Amino acid sequence: MRLLPSLVLTLTALTSYVLAQEASDVSKVKLDYQSDVARLRKIVINSLYSNRDVFLRELISNANDALEKFRLTALMEKDIYDGVSPLNVTLKAERNAEGKGGRIVITDTGIGMSLEELTLNLGTLAKSGTSEFLTKADSEDMTGGGNLIGAFGVGFYSSFLVADRVTVASIPPKSSKHPNPTQNIFSSSADEGSFEIYPDPRGNTLGHGTEIVLELKNDAMDYLTPSNLMKLVNQHSSFSTAFPIYLWNEVEEELPVEAEEVHTTEFETPEDEDEAIVEEDTEPETMLKTKKVVVGRWEHMNSQPPLWMRDPKTVTDEEYNLLYQATFKDFQKPLAWSHFTGDSGDGVSFRALIYVPSRLSEEFFSKPLDASTKDVKLFVKHVFITSDLGEYSLPKWASWVKVIIDAEDLPLNVSRETFQSSAFLKQVKNVIIRRLIQLFGKIAEEDPEKFNEITTTYNTVLKLGAAEDNKNREKLAALTRYTTNQRNGTSFNDYIENKKQGQRQIFYLADMGKSSEYLAGSVFVEKLHARGYEVLLLNEPLDEILTQTLRNWKGISFQDVAKAGLKFGDDSEDDVEMMAALTKKFAPLLDWLKLEAGENVRDVVVSDRLVTSPCAVVADSHGFTANVQKLMSATSKGAAKNDAMQELMKKQKVLELNPRSPLIEGLLRRVEQLNADGEAKDEELEAELREVASILVDGALVRSGFEVPDSNLFLSRVDRVLRRSLGVSESAPTEGTVKPAPPIDPSLPKEMPKDDEKVFLNIPDEFKKGDQFKLEMEEIDEEGNAILHDEL
Repeated sequence: MRLLPSLVLTLTALTSYVLAQEASDVSKVKLDYQSDVARLRKIVINSLYSNRDVFLRELISNANDALEKFRLTALMEKDIYDGVSPLNVTLKAERNAEGKGGRIVITDTGIGMSLEELTLNLGTLAKSGTSEFLTKADSEDMTGGGNLIGAFGVGFYSSFLVADRVTVASIPPKSSKHPNPTQNIFSSSADEGSFEIYPDPRGNTLGHGTEIVLELKNDAMDYLTPSNLMKLVNQHSSFSTAFPIYLWNEVEEELPVEAEEVHTTEFETPEDEDEAIVEEDTEPETMLKTKKVVVGRWEHMNSQPPLWMRDPKTVTDEEYNLLYQATFKDFQKPLAWSHFTGDSGDGVSFRALIYVPSRLSEEFFSKPLDASTKDVKLFVKHVFITSDLGEYSLPKWASWVKVIIDAEDLPLNVSRETFQSSAFLKQVKNVIIRRLIQLFGKIAEEDPEKFNEITTTYNTVLKLGAAEDNKNREKLAALTRYTTNQRNGTSFNDYIENKKQGQRQIFYLADMGKSSEYLAGSVFVEKLHARGYEVLLLNEPLDEILTQTLRNWKGISFQDVAKAGLKFGDDSEDDVEMMAALTKKFAPLLDWLKLEAGENVRDVVVSDRLVTSPCAVVADSHGFTANVQKLMSATSKGAAKNDAMQELMKKQKVLELNPRSPLIEGLLRRVEQLNADGEAKDEELEAELREVASILVDGALVRSGFEVPDSNLFLSRVDRVLRRSLGVSESAPTEGTVKPAPPIDPSLPKEMPKDDEKVFLNIPDEFKKGDQFKLEMEEIDEEGNAILHDEL
């Protein structure tokens, strides 16, 4: 059998016997675990893993890690690998001769470990060697970096979930680093706080690689059944490695034994019972005897091609989910996926799988400038190459997508820089984005409920893509969804289908941070809502940016209802004449309010956009709305910059009056009365009207989302009006006597808390009683790894 040399087969059969013997001529060194490791092993065994089945997944992942390291190292040192010897992982379950207990042997032909590396990698905290290897690989310009799964190094300790004792034999290949390698053994039990390191008394039986022997616990004997191991491999590891995984399986078969001639006699039964029975000899017939024997063989567990190489019609949803969870280490199932075959346009064919995760990472919005793509895994002929696309990585809005791409005919021995400049990688970005948009469009058309679930997570992301991706702007904008004053989940196309006759504008109101209910009750929406027009209610920062970027949709322009220029589309000549008449009627009030408003507004006009509200402040067609001012203030550049042009744009506001409002009509009568007095004006009435005008203008600013010039002055005027309405004297003082502070005390408290005794969490006294409440805290580094300290 080519996959394993006979030496390895013999070794596996003798493993349990040899390791059980006491090697008196071998010098054993007993070392204590690093204190952090002792605690870490306890956490792994008791807390970290809720399902002990993961031990096999973790050990196979580590074996894959070792094989990847060996393959990549062989690219630099050609002498360490002949190109023919198998690179694989083998599993074998062995029962003890007396029938009680057993062990599992896991062997890989990977990079192996020296005596020092065994001690360092298995006896110190979470140190699998992967991080150091990658750092060295990058500095020496090695290809890719490999599918190095064991980046955290805690996977090995999962062995103790099922094993009382773990024995590891390992040897590195002969290389410049290890010119004379020797095979050594690491041995430890689950309960001990120490481990043994010593030379393997068997000598070099592995060639290169690692062998792990798990002496199973009494309650873990189910893992000795090959079918159970097969199930675990198929569930967790069949997609996580490109290297073969073989499992030793023993089955009963019927095999033929020595052939013998057997004479048989055939009896004829007469039709008539009284007829004599005739006995007739037949020709001798050859009969084959069989006997049941136990036959063992290595079964290839991942012999089926990778899932992405199969016909999508033959792949189940469960298989897609398992591949996603195993490859991208996500415990949740994806929302959707796309499995397809493509061509880059320059002759390179490939197969790909695109996954839509069920959630966005917390870093997506917390690190807006970080657009690196970490989950586009590039394979060449089923061998993992890299997940770093360099300058051709996906844009920020699509950086969350999970992708597997397997190219057919790209060279494997190129450097990372050369690979990133290839024509194929230039096309990968466009292919992924195009297919992702097609996937969303298909779901939106065929499964609206599923698309609603997607937009719950990715609606903001789609808006970001539409705003920044010029090439795909319209396709992405068509996928975005909005709330209106009439319905939820409305697209731009849905809005166009619902527009009224003569309507030439897409009405929207933007105010970031406000709820849709608040926007629906805005003074700017009341007339449109009363007449049955649909208004987009935009409450995200990207909404305003997107509408300003698009400018129109299918030829119909966007109209901010908080701006001047609102047109219903069905205005008649009668309406125009009526507004002209009202403007003439209210001219005295308009002129007077324009003087009283000062620089707060540019103009005062009569409006037909209001129903019940007395007035509103709208931005001029070229001015800044309240929402735009908020957006500019939210940026550090906008907050710091205060040039003359911005100030001018902020002042481009118009006070619109509702001529049907009793308040406005009453104010008109008072102003006409004041003007009729000529030079003998009633000073008291004039002062009162000025105060009313100030409150009216400031109130309109607040109602329209703007800030008042002087909020203290505004509230003081409101206070005076309230006093008059309640019959309270405006000059009546408020009791302002307060208790003074105690005298100066320069002395310090007797007990000062130390700097390292900071309290981050106050626990109620009732929870401190008894043993029912326990709180454990641990420090983590930037990558989320636990930082353990000796004093803990």
